[in-house]
Amino acid sequence: MKVLLVYPEFPDTYWSFRHALKFEGKRSPFPPLGLLTVSALLPDSWERRLVDMNVRRLTDADIEWADIVFASAMIVQKESLEKAVERCKARGKRVVVGGPYVSTSAEKLPDADHIFVGEAETTLPEFLTDLERGEPKPFYQSPERPALTATPVPHFRLAELKRYSAMSIQYSRGCPFSCEFCDIIEIYGRVPRTKSNGQVLAELDALRATGWRGLVFIVDDNFIGNKKNVRLLMPDLVEWSESHGRPFSFITEASVNLAEDDALLEMMRRANFRRVFLGIETPVEESLKEAQKGQNTRRNLLDSVRKIQSYGMEVMAGFIVGFDNDPEDIFDRQINFIRESAIPLAMVGLLTALPDTQLWRRLKKEGRLLKESGGNNVVTEAALNFVPRMDTTRLLEGYKRIVSTIYSPAEYYKRALDCLSHLTEGPEPRRGRLSSDVAAFARVAIVLGVLDSARMEFWRYMKSTLTSHRQNFAHAVTLAAMGYHFRKLTRSFVE
Repeated sequence: MKVLLVYPEFPDTYWSFRHALKFEGKRSPFPPLGLLTVSALLPDSWERRLVDMNVRRLTDADIEWADIVFASAMIVQKESLEKAVERCKARGKRVVVGGPYVSTSAEKLPDADHIFVGEAETTLPEFLTDLERGEPKPFYQSPERPALTATPVPHFRLAELKRYSAMSIQYSRGCPFSCEFCDIIEIYGRVPRTKSNGQVLAELDALRATGWRGLVFIVDDNFIGNKKNVRLLMPDLVEWSESHGRPFSFITEASVNLAEDDALLEMMRRANFRRVFLGIETPVEESLKEAQKGQNTRRNLLDSVRKIQSYGMEVMAGFIVGFDNDPEDIFDRQINFIRESAIPLAMVGLLTALPDTQLWRRLKKEGRLLKESGGNNVVTEAALNFVPRMDTTRLLEGYKRIVSTIYSPAEYYKRALDCLSHLTEGPEPRRGRLSSDVAAFARVAIVLGVLDSARMEFWRYMKSTLTSHRQNFAHAVTLAAMGYHFRKLTRSFVE
């Protein structure tokens, strides 16, 4: 049996980092971990081919080669998914689709032969048995959320590693919190499940064996969701990292209560964690309560950010406008918080109601839902899929003012320098993604320092970096490239 694993294309958004990746000759931030894991669940005798449409085209020859096609997607990829499924079906191929999009979609599903809802560890073996008997069903749904102790090591070698800026692994699924707008708890539940320490180290060994060195993204939506198990993992992760000469630096996502645990932060520092994404959302307490994000109201958010930064970890964060309780000055308050927190990579989006979330159900009951979300909350009025309390025009104009301000060259470079001033701690000098690529730096210097209209700000930023943050020069260049991506994308929908 020949199986084609297809990962649809992402649209160009803030999260794609497409314009920054070009500087280092990469096509995508990281490979499709879900499909690499699915591959490991398939029979050893099957032939495999992965096509990540974010790094190369899906060709007719790829489709003709396959006996069966597996595809997985998030909601933001649904248009690309639908086109890929249509192409494969037109050539008479059996098509299997799973992943977050179909697991939560409340509306139209792709025209596939087999739909998988939930996690594949329990449904895929059943499908394979049915397929062998010649009686596969059109719909499979996981009856439970499986333990991750049976999840195999992903087939990292299937991916075209040179096309990615980072690799990824998963430690846990689920989150103990109940944020109203979040679909993670709907897909994976509120009881975080983790892999064993041995599984994590085996995955790192497998990644290292591929020859990969550099950034590894632990993709958990809340790495510290199960704090008890994380505390048991970290000593082993520190030992593995130190004994192997720290081949990887890590980034992950976590809840703000990470700032309460100095012992855990110290172990993360020793293990070479370099960036943590936080869901800050808003500095307005009433809006946090509305969103059922009480964990963010029990501590000073600025102090929490600074605590994490003090351990040498850059903070990246998500922010949202459009809550019912947002005050008239919400846009100024968001801008000021982002300035004061020294967060260069501040991802600001409009509130959106994802399918089957608590927010979706509440707005539907209130008669305020307009349409299914497209999954992209960082563009224009098309991103709004409900009737907000604030005047829509005011909300959109205020949102555009936030992103135009925080991604303007002067504002962004100032935050980047403030961020660099915190990144003095760590077991080794910080290596940015561009650190070993002189050609990439040359491309950055030409585009940002010669061709870009903000070239004067760029050279002032570089001068300050060399003067005060020489040890973090490579990371400073990476931040400059990311800022260019944000600025270029912002101009495309604001101007």
